[in-house]
Amino acid sequence: MAGTRSIAPFLTATGRPVSTPLKDVRTISRQMVGHFIANVAPCATLPGEVLDGDVTMVTRMCLELTMGVLDGRDLPGRLERIQAAAAGWAREGIPIDTIHNALYEGFKLSFDLVTANLNSQDTAVGVARRLTEVLNTITSAVSVAYVRELRSVVSEHHTAVHTLTSALLGGQSTSTMARECGIEVADRYHVIALALPPHPEELDPSLDANVVARRKLRRVQAELANRCVGKVLSLLSVDGGTLLLPTAEFGERDLDDLIVGLSRAAQVPVRAVTMSAVPTDIPRAAEQVHELVEIVHRLGGESKVYRPHELAFEYQLTRQGPARDYLSSVVDSLEAHPELLHTLEVYIASNLRRTQTARELFVHTNTVDYRLKRIGQLTGFDLNDVTGLCYLRAALLIRAHRGLGKGENLRSDRETRSRAG
Repeated sequence: MAGTRSIAPFLTATGRPVSTPLKDVRTISRQMVGHFIANVAPCATLPGEVLDGDVTMVTRMCLELTMGVLDGRDLPGRLERIQAAAAGWAREGIPIDTIHNALYEGFKLSFDLVTANLNSQDTAVGVARRLTEVLNTITSAVSVAYVRELRSVVSEHHTAVHTLTSALLGGQSTSTMARECGIEVADRYHVIALALPPHPEELDPSLDANVVARRKLRRVQAELANRCVGKVLSLLSVDGGTLLLPTAEFGERDLDDLIVGLSRAAQVPVRAVTMSAVPTDIPRAAEQVHELVEIVHRLGGESKVYRPHELAFEYQLTRQGPARDYLSSVVDSLEAHPELLHTLEVYIASNLRRTQTARELFVHTNTVDYRLKRIGQLTGFDLNDVTGLCYLRAALLIRAHRGLGKGENLRSDRETRSRAG
């Protein structure tokens, strides 16, 4: 063949090249494609133009490469064409295992054809080695081209998702953009604000906080991809972000399950606030849910999906005004007694359970009773009285929103370390 060069001795059997049974490349390649359709299940579902085009062409190239190796000749250009086809299959979504199974079946057929009339064990061993070399060369080339193209496709999709999500959150027109990105805009979305607290290891001074945070984010993104199968639009950072999920695809229960899964993946208590909106109202909805999730995060609420009506009391307490200023001062007298302030926080967080409070503080219940009595004396509000309890709880909520609570201190410490890194 023109353009070939000798790279190894010919392998012969009974005075003929061992590659002779493969000489009729076109006929054998058509037979092999028929075998793939019958025996490699996913091949039967491929469009006819794929089978008659790339699959047949690649099969022929593989046969010619096999003959070249058996005959000790280099056949330039074949491997590049095989790789080009593999890249196209990656972009078309043809599974890599389907391609590998077809290569394996083709290898078996070629092996049977070539070794059918061999009468020398030494020749058979030489043929097996060269055929194995062919299989390794082709499989490696296909895998490299497929993975390279798949990474490009994923990168393009990620850029398209980022662009469309930013446009929706920015209130821009998305009709043309969505068409260019190849992503359909839903009629209505769940607009979800996420708060991702720092992983415990982010606060470990012996570890790189940025690396730990990015690993947390990757786990969250992987969980989103697995659960939402291409239906989610997201903008996320290591501290949280925004999700847009079509309401037609995801119900309220799905949102609850999603946050449970994200918390498990992130290994931290993920908090979220959601409300639904049509595309034109997404910017306003996003602003509202992010304001609410910040309140929940500052208050150290439990890990779950919150709806706006669940946070009406907390939201109102955080609004500017003389009432908030007064309530904020209610616990100022406890600043000089941090053990009393901490006891009050734990007591209210435990839903007024004295035994649980004592257990969390590692003190006796009598100590808890004494501290609660002292809190009443210093603040003027009795925790055994409904009015006093409401005032003190409201004061703690406002204090936490002002960034004076334990949770905010931990968050600030992580952010300081992150900036220093």
